[in-house]
Amino acid sequence: MCGIIAYCGTRSAEPILLDGLKRLEYRGYDSAGLAVGEDNHMSVIRAVGKVSDLEKKRSGQSFSGRYGIAHTRWATHGRPSERNAHPQCDCRAKIGIAHNGIIENFQDLKEELVAQGHVFASETDSEVMAHLIEEYFDGDLETAVLKTVERLQGTFGLAVMHADIDRKIVMVKRGSPIIIGIGEDEYFAASDANALLPFTQKIISLNDDDNRRLHLSRHFRRTFGPGRMLG
Repeated sequence: MCGIIAYCGTRSAEPILLDGLKRLEYRGYDSAGLAVGEDNHMSVIRAVGKVSDLEKKRSGQSFSGRYGIAHTRWATHGRPSERNAHPQCDCRAKIGIAHNGIIENFQDLKEELVAQGHVFASETDSEVMAHLIEEYFDGDLETAVLKTVERLQGTFGLAVMHADIDRKIVMVKRGSPIIIGIGEDEYFAASDANALLPFTQKIISLNDDDNRRLHLSRHFRRTFGPGRMLG
């Protein structure tokens, strides 16, 4: 069982993401990873094994970014390996995604994207979503995500971030749980309430084909709100 945790707010995201991953360990997994955004750059660390192995790998590195996503993976498409761990990224390593579920038509989508010049780095079905979002992205992350999921067959709980969009994460689900946690000038998301309970008890569950954007502006104004229902 895979797990997702996301944070967007005024605190450093990394310790919150790591804490959330540890609270998801009971679900079982073979690898873990996180991505943190700061100053138009996305730092990604992935490791095979436990969250403790991920912590060891990032030893000596410090990420102070205030938004990010993290994931524990149980291999379905592609063996357990660092390159198959999440977050998965697009060609330019600007878009990061964490995904729970299975994309049934990933092979057709992958062949289409390769023909368009996209270069894949993993064996996963999930990576096609990062490249599709890249293909559709024209400055509006939410629209790019919505266009992407309209093409997907299968199940997904999905968290998406972009290095150039400060403190914004887009969440969408179909057949895989995603919950949103609301704090004071901060927002959380996860696949399991256990990951959020230390931080907030104000929780919203997403319905299938709902999406939410977690967005805190540079002036710390709340702009959290529902996206449109997918057709």
